Amino acid sequence: MSLIVGILLITGIGLGNYSYQISTPLQKIAEKQKFIIEKGEGVNRISQNLKKQKIIRSMWNFEVYVWLEKMGKKFQAGEYFLSPSMNIKEITKILTSGEIIPNQKTIKIIEGWNYKEIGKYLENKMNISKEDFFSVTYDLQWENKYDFLKDNPWINKVGTVYKPPLQIEGYLFPDTYQIYKDANSEDIIKKMLDNFNKKLSIKMREDIKKQGKTIFEIITLASIIEKEVSKEEDRKIVAGIFYKRLKQGIHLESCATINYILGNNKKQLSFEDTRVESPYNTYLNKGLPPGPISNPGIFAIKAAIYPQETDYLFFLSKPTGETVFSKTFEEHNKNKRKWLN
Repeated sequence: MSLIVGILLITGIGLGNYSYQISTPLQKIAEKQKFIIEKGEGVNRISQNLKKQKIIRSMWNFEVYVWLEKMGKKFQAGEYFLSPSMNIKEITKILTSGEIIPNQKTIKIIEGWNYKEIGKYLENKMNISKEDFFSVTYDLQWENKYDFLKDNPWINKVGTVYKPPLQIEGYLFPDTYQIYKDANSEDIIKKMLDNFNKKLSIKMREDIKKQGKTIFEIITLASIIEKEVSKEEDRKIVAGIFYKRLKQGIHLESCATINYILGNNKKQLSFEDTRVESPYNTYLNKGLPPGPISNPGIFAIKAAIYPQETDYLFFLSKPTGETVFSKTFEEHNKNKRKWLN
């Protein structure tokens, strides 16, 4: 559009009328609707689409305003929310400032969630089903893509009486993520596993190896620590207690493993609860459970790698969440009567 044409247009409609046209919306009250600018679309195509969607009343007024304000090259491709209740000035500002509809969602995976809890959360937050998420967690593709999964003793173990735990439980790193709206279960899992791979530093991996442990063992214990205690300093002490119990052949007796079996979060277990038959029952079975019971955060993982040695052999959590430690079974029972009854 030339300068002469622009002047003639403004003269034709009158300066007062022009000012009214660009400042007055098509409707006083109207719902917002999605408007898309495709890559490469020019001013004329944009104005045609605005008119077609009944967002503006006049293509000419829109194009004259864009030309006079020298905004013709400032339009940005993307999806926008526009309303006929916006005037031309407002519409142009939005389309040239890149106020596009966000193409991503923020999700927050909480420390200590297991894969089922993550699946339920994603079903509510994203456009995927938890059943699809659960199915992808069992996909054997992951072991070939991430070296840290290869020391899982259950991978490729066929013919066992007990069905192996899924190989990526424990490695779905808890964090805040930006996820594309059209992401599927595989995309989200890959993002979490990539994050785990990044957060488990080379130094941490070397220290695990020097201790004669595997990443699988560390994450399994860290998943229990994550559910048992919340304070970082307490976690290191609890890690030391668990390692001492493992070394001495004493049952870990972790309430968190029972809750994992039962699918609940009881603060205090009954005797019957501790008798439930499962390889994950650390009251009946010595050693670590078959695999992680949750997806631990970095502090629980570090506690499992760098435990604090003490004289303690027992601990419990008060209703307030504070951890109480004891050296003997008698002292532990005394603390139980004091704080849990």
